[in-house]
Amino acid sequence: MKITNLSLATIIAMTLTTGAMADVDLKTTGQAVVYYQTVENGGDTDFFNKGNSAANVGFQLNINGDLGSGFGLGLQGTALGTAGLENNLVSNTMQKADGTLSGAALTKAYLTKKVGNTTLKAGRQELPKSLSPLAFSEGWNVYKNTFDAVVAINSDIQDTTLVGAYVSKSNGHGDLGSFDNLTAAGGVARPGHGAYMLTVQNKSLKDVAVTGSYYSIISGGADGYTYTDKDSVLQPSIAPHVDALWLDVKAANLGPVNLALQAGQLSPDGASFKDTTAYGVKVGGKAGSAKLSVAYTSVDDGTLSVQNVGTGIKTPLYTQMVANQGHISSDADTVVLKGVMPLGAGTLIAQYGLTTDNKTDNSDFNELDVIYKFKALGTNMLAAYVRADHEAASDPANIIRVWTRYNF
Repeated sequence: MKITNLSLATIIAMTLTTGAMADVDLKTTGQAVVYYQTVENGGDTDFFNKGNSAANVGFQLNINGDLGSGFGLGLQGTALGTAGLENNLVSNTMQKADGTLSGAALTKAYLTKKVGNTTLKAGRQELPKSLSPLAFSEGWNVYKNTFDAVVAINSDIQDTTLVGAYVSKSNGHGDLGSFDNLTAAGGVARPGHGAYMLTVQNKSLKDVAVTGSYYSIISGGADGYTYTDKDSVLQPSIAPHVDALWLDVKAANLGPVNLALQAGQLSPDGASFKDTTAYGVKVGGKAGSAKLSVAYTSVDDGTLSVQNVGTGIKTPLYTQMVANQGHISSDADTVVLKGVMPLGAGTLIAQYGLTTDNKTDNSDFNELDVIYKFKALGTNMLAAYVRADHEAASDPANIIRVWTRYNF
Protein backbone atom coordinates (compact mmCIF):
# COMPACT_ATOMS: atom_id res chain seq x y z
CA MET A 1 0.00 0.00 0.00
CA LYS A 2 1.35 3.41 -0.91
CA ILE A 3 1.05 5.81 2.00
CA THR A 4 0.56 8.71 -0.40
CA ASN A 5 -2.80 7.22 -1.34
CA LEU A 6 -4.05 7.82 2.19
CA SER A 7 -5.77 11.09 2.95
CA LEU A 8 -4.26 13.35 5.58
CA ALA A 9 -7.37 12.83 7.70
CA THR A 10 -6.83 9.07 7.58
CA ILE A 11 -3.20 9.43 8.59
CA ILE A 12 -4.12 11.66 11.51
CA ALA A 13 -6.93 9.38 12.62
CA MET A 14 -4.68 6.32 12.55
CA THR A 15 -2.04 8.18 14.53
CA LEU A 16 -4.41 9.46 17.18
CA THR A 17 -6.04 6.04 17.55
CA THR A 18 -2.68 4.35 17.99
CA GLY A 19 -1.60 7.02 20.46
CA ALA A 20 -4.77 6.62 22.52
CA MET A 21 -4.39 2.84 22.65
CA ALA A 22 -0.83 3.12 23.89
CA ASP A 23 -1.63 6.02 26.23
CA VAL A 24 1.12 8.09 24.63
CA ASP A 25 1.60 11.74 25.54
CA LEU A 26 1.21 13.47 22.17
CA LYS A 27 2.11 17.01 21.15
CA THR A 28 0.49 18.43 18.05
CA THR A 29 1.76 21.38 16.00
CA GLY A 30 1.26 22.48 12.44
CA GLN A 31 1.41 25.10 9.73
CA ALA A 32 -1.05 26.40 7.14
CA VAL A 33 0.41 28.11 4.06
CA VAL A 34 -0.76 30.11 1.07
CA TYR A 35 2.06 30.47 -1.51
CA TYR A 36 2.06 32.31 -4.86
CA GLN A 37 4.71 33.02 -7.49
CA THR A 38 4.56 34.73 -10.86
CA VAL A 39 7.34 35.18 -13.46
CA GLU A 40 7.96 37.61 -16.33
CA ASN A 41 10.87 36.85 -18.66
CA GLY A 42 10.34 38.76 -21.87
CA GLY A 43 8.42 37.98 -25.02
CA ASP A 44 4.71 37.55 -24.44
CA THR A 45 5.09 36.82 -20.72
CA ASP A 46 3.56 39.13 -18.13
CA PHE A 47 3.30 39.21 -14.36
CA PHE A 48 0.14 37.64 -12.97
CA ASN A 49 -0.63 35.91 -16.26
CA LYS A 50 -2.12 32.48 -15.55
CA GLY A 51 0.43 30.67 -17.70
CA ASN A 52 3.39 32.17 -15.80
CA SER A 53 2.04 31.73 -12.27
CA ALA A 54 1.96 28.95 -9.69
CA ALA A 55 0.33 28.65 -6.28
CA ASN A 56 -0.39 26.31 -3.40
CA VAL A 57 -2.61 26.13 -0.37
CA GLY A 58 -1.02 23.78 2.17
CA PHE A 59 -1.74 22.25 5.55
CA GLN A 60 0.85 20.37 7.60
CA LEU A 61 0.31 18.58 10.90
CA ASN A 62 3.10 17.32 13.19
CA ILE A 63 2.52 14.78 15.94
CA ASN A 64 5.29 13.97 18.40
CA GLY A 65 5.07 11.56 21.29
CA ASP A 66 7.12 10.25 24.21
CA LEU A 67 6.74 6.46 24.16
CA GLY A 68 8.66 5.96 27.40
CA SER A 69 11.91 4.09 28.09
CA GLY A 70 13.81 6.65 26.02
CA PHE A 71 11.76 6.07 22.86
CA GLY A 72 10.04 8.83 20.89
CA LEU A 73 7.81 9.05 17.84
CA GLY A 74 7.42 11.70 15.16
CA LEU A 75 4.84 11.87 12.38
CA GLN A 76 4.04 14.56 9.84
CA GLY A 77 1.18 14.66 7.37
CA THR A 78 1.24 17.20 4.54
CA ALA A 79 -1.70 18.18 2.34
CA LEU A 80 -1.19 20.38 -0.73
CA GLY A 81 -3.72 21.78 -3.17
CA THR A 82 -4.70 24.90 -5.08
CA ALA A 83 -8.14 25.72 -3.61
CA GLY A 84 -9.35 26.09 -7.19
CA LEU A 85 -6.85 28.81 -8.10
CA GLU A 86 -5.90 26.84 -11.23
CA ASN A 87 -9.28 27.70 -12.74
CA ASN A 88 -8.44 31.36 -13.27
CA LEU A 89 -5.19 32.54 -11.65
CA VAL A 90 -2.43 29.92 -12.01
CA SER A 91 -1.45 27.09 -14.31
CA ASN A 92 0.72 25.05 -11.96
CA THR A 93 1.72 24.40 -8.36
CA MET A 94 4.98 25.01 -6.55
CA GLN A 95 4.70 21.59 -4.87
CA LYS A 96 2.57 18.49 -5.00
CA ALA A 97 2.00 15.80 -2.39
CA ASP A 98 1.09 12.78 -4.51
CA GLY A 99 1.63 13.86 -8.10
CA THR A 100 -1.78 15.53 -8.40
CA LEU A 101 -3.05 19.08 -7.91
CA SER A 102 -4.62 18.14 -4.57
CA GLY A 103 -3.21 15.35 -2.43
CA ALA A 104 -1.56 14.31 0.80
CA ALA A 105 1.57 12.49 1.90
CA LEU A 106 3.27 11.21 5.02
CA THR A 107 6.38 13.40 5.00
CA LYS A 108 7.81 12.39 8.39
CA ALA A 109 7.65 9.07 10.20
CA TYR A 110 10.49 8.32 12.59
CA LEU A 111 11.40 6.72 15.89
CA THR A 112 13.99 8.09 18.29
CA LYS A 113 15.90 6.36 21.07
CA LYS A 114 17.98 8.11 23.73
CA VAL A 115 20.94 6.13 25.09
CA GLY A 116 23.17 8.17 27.40
CA ASN A 117 24.48 11.09 25.36
CA THR A 118 23.51 9.46 22.08
CA THR A 119 20.24 9.96 20.22
CA LEU A 120 19.27 7.56 17.44
CA LYS A 121 16.69 8.68 14.88
CA ALA A 122 15.46 6.28 12.20
CA GLY A 123 12.89 6.93 9.51
CA ARG A 124 11.56 9.78 7.41
CA GLN A 125 12.97 13.08 8.72
CA GLU A 126 14.46 16.50 7.97
CA LEU A 127 18.24 16.96 7.79
CA PRO A 128 19.68 20.38 8.74
CA LYS A 129 22.25 22.03 6.47
CA SER A 130 24.32 23.00 9.52
CA LEU A 131 25.17 19.33 10.13
CA SER A 132 24.59 17.83 6.67
CA PRO A 133 25.77 20.38 4.09
CA LEU A 134 25.40 18.19 0.99
CA ALA A 135 22.09 16.48 1.83
CA PHE A 136 19.74 18.87 3.60
CA SER A 137 16.14 20.03 3.89
CA GLU A 138 15.49 23.24 1.95
CA GLY A 139 13.11 25.90 3.26
CA TRP A 140 12.45 28.05 0.18
CA ASN A 141 9.42 26.19 -1.15
CA VAL A 142 5.98 25.66 0.39
CA TYR A 143 7.28 22.94 2.72
CA LYS A 144 10.68 21.38 3.34
CA ASN A 145 11.86 18.19 1.67
CA THR A 146 12.59 15.18 3.87
CA PHE A 147 14.77 12.06 3.75
CA ASP A 148 14.59 8.38 4.57
CA ALA A 149 17.60 8.10 6.86
CA VAL A 150 19.15 6.66 9.99
CA VAL A 151 20.97 9.25 12.11
CA ALA A 152 23.04 8.96 15.31
CA ILE A 153 23.97 12.10 17.28
CA ASN A 154 26.48 11.91 20.14
CA SER A 155 27.71 14.57 22.59
CA ASP A 156 30.04 12.57 24.87
CA ILE A 157 32.98 14.82 23.99
CA GLN A 158 32.75 18.26 25.59
CA ASP A 159 31.72 21.04 23.18
CA THR A 160 31.62 18.49 20.36
CA THR A 161 28.76 16.98 18.39
CA LEU A 162 29.31 13.81 16.37
CA VAL A 163 26.77 12.87 13.72
CA GLY A 164 26.73 9.65 11.72
CA ALA A 165 24.07 8.97 9.12
CA TYR A 166 22.97 6.72 6.30
CA VAL A 167 20.72 8.58 3.86
CA SER A 168 18.87 6.40 1.35
CA LYS A 169 16.12 8.44 -0.34
CA SER A 170 14.65 11.93 -0.63
CA ASN A 171 11.35 13.34 -1.85
CA GLY A 172 13.07 16.26 -3.57
CA HIS A 173 11.17 19.54 -3.65
CA GLY A 174 8.49 19.11 -6.34
CA ASP A 175 6.47 16.11 -5.14
CA LEU A 176 6.68 15.50 -1.40
CA GLY A 177 4.98 12.12 -1.73
CA SER A 178 7.53 10.68 -4.16
CA PHE A 179 10.60 9.28 -2.41
CA ASP A 180 13.37 8.22 -4.76
CA ASN A 181 17.13 7.84 -5.01
CA LEU A 182 19.26 10.85 -4.19
CA THR A 183 19.66 13.12 -7.20
CA ALA A 184 22.48 13.08 -9.72
CA ALA A 185 25.31 15.52 -9.06
CA GLY A 186 26.65 17.02 -12.27
CA GLY A 187 25.16 14.19 -14.31
CA VAL A 188 27.69 11.51 -13.42
CA ALA A 189 27.06 10.62 -9.79
CA ARG A 190 23.78 8.78 -9.37
CA PRO A 191 23.64 7.78 -5.70
CA GLY A 192 21.15 4.93 -6.05
CA HIS A 193 22.67 3.11 -3.08
CA GLY A 194 22.50 6.10 -0.79
CA ALA A 195 25.11 8.09 1.08
CA TYR A 196 27.00 7.59 4.33
CA MET A 197 27.89 10.71 6.28
CA LEU A 198 30.07 11.58 9.27
CA THR A 199 30.03 15.12 10.71
CA VAL A 200 32.08 16.54 13.57
CA GLN A 201 31.17 19.94 15.00
CA ASN A 202 33.30 21.56 17.69
CA LYS A 203 32.64 24.75 19.69
CA SER A 204 35.53 24.64 22.17
CA LEU A 205 36.69 28.13 21.25
CA LYS A 206 34.44 30.98 22.31
CA ASP A 207 32.27 32.26 19.45
CA VAL A 208 33.87 29.79 17.02
CA ALA A 209 32.15 26.79 15.42
CA VAL A 210 34.13 24.35 13.27
CA THR A 211 32.16 21.78 11.29
CA GLY A 212 33.65 19.08 9.08
CA SER A 213 31.66 16.53 7.07
CA TYR A 214 32.62 13.46 5.04
CA TYR A 215 30.28 11.71 2.59
CA SER A 216 30.62 8.39 0.84
CA ILE A 217 28.09 8.40 -2.00
CA ILE A 218 27.49 5.08 -3.76
CA SER A 219 25.98 4.93 -7.26
CA GLY A 220 23.25 2.59 -8.41
CA GLY A 221 23.42 -0.24 -10.90
CA ALA A 222 24.37 -3.87 -10.45
CA ASP A 223 28.06 -3.07 -10.10
CA GLY A 224 27.89 0.72 -9.97
CA TYR A 225 29.10 1.15 -13.58
CA THR A 226 27.48 2.12 -16.86
CA TYR A 227 29.89 1.86 -19.76
CA THR A 228 30.24 3.91 -22.94
CA ASP A 229 32.61 3.56 -25.86
CA LYS A 230 35.04 6.49 -25.63
CA ASP A 231 38.15 6.54 -27.80
CA SER A 232 37.69 2.78 -28.34
CA VAL A 233 38.04 2.22 -24.60
CA LEU A 234 35.21 1.19 -22.32
CA GLN A 235 34.92 3.72 -19.49
CA PRO A 236 32.30 4.32 -16.80
CA SER A 237 29.80 7.07 -17.69
CA ILE A 238 28.39 6.98 -14.16
CA ALA A 239 30.84 7.41 -11.29
CA PRO A 240 30.55 4.27 -9.12
CA HIS A 241 31.51 6.13 -5.97
CA VAL A 242 32.05 9.71 -4.80
CA ASP A 243 34.00 10.84 -1.74
CA ALA A 244 33.07 14.32 -0.56
CA LEU A 245 34.58 16.56 2.12
CA TRP A 246 33.12 19.82 3.40
CA LEU A 247 34.56 22.18 6.03
CA ASP A 248 32.87 25.22 7.53
CA VAL A 249 34.35 27.61 10.11
CA LYS A 250 32.31 30.42 11.64
CA ALA A 251 33.86 32.98 14.01
CA ALA A 252 31.77 35.70 15.65
CA ASN A 253 32.80 38.91 17.41
CA LEU A 254 36.20 39.30 15.75
CA GLY A 255 36.33 42.95 16.64
CA PRO A 256 33.58 44.60 14.64
CA VAL A 257 33.07 41.71 12.20
CA ASN A 258 31.99 38.09 11.91
CA LEU A 259 33.97 35.78 9.63
CA ALA A 260 33.01 32.52 7.92
CA LEU A 261 35.16 30.23 5.78
CA GLN A 262 34.16 27.16 3.78
CA ALA A 263 35.94 24.66 1.56
CA GLY A 264 35.05 21.35 0.00
CA GLN A 265 36.03 18.70 -2.50
CA LEU A 266 33.97 16.14 -4.43
CA SER A 267 36.04 13.24 -5.76
CA PRO A 268 34.35 10.77 -8.14
CA ASP A 269 36.01 7.44 -8.91
CA GLY A 270 37.18 6.88 -12.46
CA ALA A 271 39.96 8.24 -14.65
CA SER A 272 37.45 10.03 -16.89
CA PHE A 273 36.18 12.19 -14.01
CA LYS A 274 37.77 15.26 -12.45
CA ASP A 275 37.63 16.33 -8.80
CA THR A 276 35.61 19.43 -7.96
CA THR A 277 37.03 21.92 -5.46
CA ALA A 278 35.09 24.80 -3.90
CA TYR A 279 35.86 27.45 -1.33
CA GLY A 280 34.25 30.58 0.06
CA VAL A 281 34.57 33.42 2.53
CA LYS A 282 31.96 35.65 4.15
CA VAL A 283 32.52 38.78 6.25
CA GLY A 284 29.72 40.55 8.08
CA GLY A 285 29.18 43.35 10.54
CA LYS A 286 26.72 45.97 11.76
CA ALA A 287 26.21 49.59 10.79
CA GLY A 288 23.66 51.02 13.16
CA SER A 289 20.56 48.85 12.96
CA ALA A 290 21.63 47.30 9.65
CA LYS A 291 23.55 44.06 9.19
CA LEU A 292 25.89 44.08 6.21
CA SER A 293 27.88 41.26 4.63
CA VAL A 294 29.94 40.39 1.58
CA ALA A 295 30.52 36.82 0.41
CA TYR A 296 32.73 35.27 -2.25
CA THR A 297 32.73 31.69 -3.52
CA SER A 298 34.64 29.88 -6.23
CA VAL A 299 33.95 26.45 -7.73
CA ASP A 300 36.38 24.99 -10.26
CA ASP A 301 35.61 23.06 -13.46
CA GLY A 302 35.44 19.60 -11.90
CA THR A 303 32.98 17.03 -13.16
CA LEU A 304 30.50 17.35 -10.29
CA SER A 305 28.49 20.40 -9.31
CA VAL A 306 28.25 21.48 -5.67
CA GLN A 307 24.60 20.90 -4.85
CA ASN A 308 22.17 19.34 -2.43
CA VAL A 309 21.92 15.67 -3.45
CA GLY A 310 18.49 15.56 -1.82
CA THR A 311 16.95 17.94 -4.37
CA GLY A 312 19.51 18.87 -7.01
CA ILE A 313 18.52 22.52 -6.42
CA LYS A 314 20.23 24.58 -3.71
CA THR A 315 23.89 24.67 -2.69
CA PRO A 316 25.70 25.06 0.66
CA LEU A 317 27.67 27.99 -0.78
CA TYR A 318 27.64 31.34 1.05
CA THR A 319 26.61 33.05 -2.20
CA GLN A 320 23.37 31.10 -2.58
CA MET A 321 20.53 33.51 -3.43
CA VAL A 322 16.91 32.99 -4.48
CA ALA A 323 17.54 31.86 -8.05
CA ASN A 324 21.29 31.71 -8.81
CA GLN A 325 22.04 28.06 -7.92
CA GLY A 326 22.37 26.89 -11.53
CA HIS A 327 25.12 29.43 -12.17
CA ILE A 328 27.23 29.29 -8.99
CA SER A 329 27.52 25.53 -8.40
CA SER A 330 30.07 24.63 -11.09
CA ASP A 331 33.02 26.43 -12.75
CA ALA A 332 31.98 29.83 -11.40
CA ASP A 333 33.14 32.75 -9.28
CA THR A 334 30.50 34.69 -7.34
CA VAL A 335 30.32 37.78 -5.13
CA VAL A 336 27.21 38.68 -3.12
CA LEU A 337 26.58 41.90 -1.19
CA LYS A 338 23.78 41.72 1.39
CA GLY A 339 22.04 44.10 3.75
CA VAL A 340 19.41 43.34 6.40
CA MET A 341 17.60 46.02 8.39
CA PRO A 342 14.38 46.50 10.36
CA LEU A 343 11.70 48.40 8.47
CA GLY A 344 8.27 49.13 9.86
CA ALA A 345 6.65 45.97 11.18
CA GLY A 346 9.19 43.69 9.55
CA THR A 347 12.66 43.12 8.14
CA LEU A 348 13.97 44.25 4.76
CA ILE A 349 16.59 42.10 3.01
CA ALA A 350 18.38 43.33 -0.10
CA GLN A 351 21.17 41.42 -1.85
CA TYR A 352 22.98 41.68 -5.15
CA GLY A 353 25.08 38.94 -6.70
CA LEU A 354 27.52 38.91 -9.61
CA THR A 355 28.66 35.59 -11.07
CA THR A 356 31.20 34.84 -13.76
CA ASP A 357 29.70 31.65 -15.20
CA ASN A 358 32.75 30.08 -16.84
CA LYS A 359 30.90 27.00 -18.06
CA THR A 360 28.62 29.16 -20.23
CA ASP A 361 31.08 31.03 -22.46
CA ASN A 362 32.44 33.07 -19.53
CA SER A 363 29.14 34.95 -19.39
CA ASP A 364 28.00 37.03 -16.43
CA PHE A 365 24.95 36.31 -14.31
CA ASN A 366 23.55 39.05 -12.08
CA GLU A 367 20.79 38.76 -9.52
CA LEU A 368 18.98 41.29 -7.34
CA ASP A 369 16.76 40.11 -4.48
CA VAL A 370 14.54 42.46 -2.46
CA ILE A 371 12.69 40.61 0.30
CA TYR A 372 10.39 41.90 3.02
CA LYS A 373 9.42 39.64 5.93
CA PHE A 374 6.79 40.75 8.40
CA LYS A 375 4.01 39.62 10.72
CA ALA A 376 0.36 40.46 10.09
CA LEU A 377 -3.01 38.97 11.05
CA GLY A 378 -1.26 36.49 13.32
CA THR A 379 0.79 35.05 10.47
CA ASN A 380 4.34 35.28 9.09
CA MET A 381 4.43 36.85 5.64
CA LEU A 382 6.98 37.32 2.86
CA ALA A 383 6.97 39.45 -0.27
CA ALA A 384 9.94 39.16 -2.63
CA TYR A 385 11.06 40.57 -5.96
CA VAL A 386 13.88 38.86 -7.86
CA ARG A 387 15.59 40.02 -11.05
CA ALA A 388 17.90 37.44 -12.62
CA ASP A 389 19.88 38.57 -15.66
CA HIS A 390 22.09 36.15 -17.61
CA GLU A 391 24.11 37.39 -20.57
CA ALA A 392 23.40 34.15 -22.43
CA ALA A 393 19.63 34.73 -22.21
CA SER A 394 17.71 37.13 -24.43
CA ASP A 395 15.76 38.67 -21.53
CA PRO A 396 16.13 38.81 -17.75
CA ALA A 397 13.74 36.85 -15.54
CA ASN A 398 11.65 38.81 -13.04
CA ILE A 399 10.01 36.94 -10.18
CA ILE A 400 7.41 38.01 -7.63
CA ARG A 401 6.90 35.61 -4.73
CA VAL A 402 4.52 36.02 -1.78
CA TRP A 403 3.47 33.68 1.00
CA THR A 404 1.80 33.66 4.37
CA ARG A 405 2.31 31.02 7.08
CA TYR A 406 0.19 30.40 10.15
CA ASN A 407 1.87 28.28 12.83
CA PHE A 408 -0.18 26.56 15.51
